[in-house]
Amino acid sequence: MAKRAFLSVFDKSGVVDFAKGLVKLGFEILSTGGTQRELENAGIQVTNVSDITGFPECLDGRVKTLHPKIHAGILAMRGNEEHMKQLEKLGVDTIDIVAVNLYPFKQTISKPDVTLEDAIENIDIGGPTMLRAAAKNWQDVASIVDSADYETVLRELAEKGEVTRETKFKLCAKVFETTAAYDALISQYLRKQLATEELPEKLTITYEKQQGMRYGENPHQKAAFYREPLYVPGSLANAEQLNGKELSFNNINDTAGALDCLREFEETTVVGVKHANPCGVGSAETVYDAYMKAYECDPVSIFGGIVACNREIDEKTAAQMSKIFLEIVVAPSYTKEALDILCQKKNLRVLRLPEISAPLPKDGLDTKKVLGGLLVQGLNDKMFDSEFKVVTKRKPTDEEMENLEFAFKVVKYVKSNGIAIAKDMGTLGIGPGQTNRIWAAEMALERSGEEAKGAVMASDAFFPFDDCVEAAAKAGITAIIQPGGSIRDEDSIKKCDENGIAMVFTGIRHFRH
Repeated sequence: MAKRAFLSVFDKSGVVDFAKGLVKLGFEILSTGGTQRELENAGIQVTNVSDITGFPECLDGRVKTLHPKIHAGILAMRGNEEHMKQLEKLGVDTIDIVAVNLYPFKQTISKPDVTLEDAIENIDIGGPTMLRAAAKNWQDVASIVDSADYETVLRELAEKGEVTRETKFKLCAKVFETTAAYDALISQYLRKQLATEELPEKLTITYEKQQGMRYGENPHQKAAFYREPLYVPGSLANAEQLNGKELSFNNINDTAGALDCLREFEETTVVGVKHANPCGVGSAETVYDAYMKAYECDPVSIFGGIVACNREIDEKTAAQMSKIFLEIVVAPSYTKEALDILCQKKNLRVLRLPEISAPLPKDGLDTKKVLGGLLVQGLNDKMFDSEFKVVTKRKPTDEEMENLEFAFKVVKYVKSNGIAIAKDMGTLGIGPGQTNRIWAAEMALERSGEEAKGAVMASDAFFPFDDCVEAAAKAGITAIIQPGGSIRDEDSIKKCDENGIAMVFTGIRHFRH
């Protein structure tokens, strides 16, 4: 029985050499449209699909391969006598290899001026159908969706006379992964066109592998980093690595946390992060001063941590950074002198992310995997809900108010229960992830020490009791910002008034679990 291969690819990389290799091995090449022209121009004899089906391409090429004489040749199980008898009766020949890649839907919807009509026109119908048919009959048909697999198929055909069962099954799995991702991207795009805030009944999302990793959070866990298929401004996935070792699982997780916090600040700001929690944040006129504020908040924790900055890093700042061990420095740009200094440390990962301050996407989702399910919510893209409400007798001064807003931006990214103490637009102490709020407050105040006198306090959620206010008063805190909303708010307000502390309610909480 003659061996036949169907080739129809949008991305024609390597297809001519693949077809030549198949012809040498005795295959008849079937094709259509642009792929047929490409092969014929290279001197390869090609049989047009219409010559097999007896039916011309129509509807501007929308219908070419959707025909029983093609699909029966793919789907017939060679070991099934009845199938083979039917093929003989119908005059249908088998097809042994199907190599197809799909219309560029992702590239089309990535264009800023894409219309719905353009997007719809670039949804491939025949390609996925051919691939799925071939993959379903994987025992008998090699289904190729990735040009990187051409070489393997040719080698096995030359050495063994057939594509091995193992390879055909791997190709089958890759086909269904590819078509599933393709359909998921289409559904995501169409969902966005509905402009609804409702979450879908069926949630299908797709990601593309950006890099494999040696391990995950711990050495015994497998891990990889996947990125969204469409470009997301400001995403760590777009960062250019200028120096250092490959990013690890924990590196990416921690740096993403630093970037989230940094996004809240328009002024020159440096964020230090350790284990996904801010350990120091500073805003100032210069990058150097902002870095020193972040560093001095907690010189112990920032050691081995992540530093993110929303301005170009200069020589003076780089020299200061190089005095300690840091895992990662990420910034929109670096002066040549700064880069020379930082890159002297061969293990320091230096990342350049020009769009570091890009806002969060409006339609983004936040997901948390749980065993057997997925929690999904909109991104926390709000900082303040409405006008602040001063609930105490004393109003905060302008300077206190500026620091209260600063501290609340920081505490939004502190694991709950979270407390942040700040003064002069720099953090003094941060209390993250405690099982009760007073412990978080005590931790932050202890870290702040004597500097807490005249400082402000921010809490990510309301005070259930007045104990946090009492601790703040003893440490010399002069103003507090918190969401409010406890049934015992009056206890905290009263305690503030007793100690001359100004308290502001924001009306919005920022749990971060």
